[in-house]
Amino acid sequence: MENFKEIRKMIGYSEQGILSKDILKNNKLNVSLFCMAKGTEISEHTSTKQGFVYVIEGRGIFNLEGEDIEMKPSVLIFMEESAVHSLKADENTAFLLFLFN
Repeated sequence: MENFKEIRKMIGYSEQGILSKDILKNNKLNVSLFCMAKGTEISEHTSTKQGFVYVIEGRGIFNLEGEDIEMKPSVLIFMEESAVHSLKADENTAFLLFLFN
C-alpha cells in the first residue's frame, strides 16, 4: 500500500455523472473520493456508519436531517450513524468521505 496519495491529482469529472474512488479501505476506516459533475445529485439515503465529508472543491448543497449545508472548499460535515442525507452539485464538486467502523 502507498504511504501517501495526491488527492487533487485524482480528481476527475464525467460529463453527467458521479465518480467515486477508494482511497483507503481497512477494518477501521473507509475513505473515498467523490467527484460529482455539475447538476448531479445523490438522492436521500442513510449510512450504516458514522463519518464526515470534507469538501475539496466546488459548490453544492448537502442536506443533513433536513438542514441544508453549503458545500464549498474546506467545509467539514459530520454525520452520525443512520443520518438521512442527500447531495446536489451546483458546480463540479469533489469531496472526501470518511466512514468509521
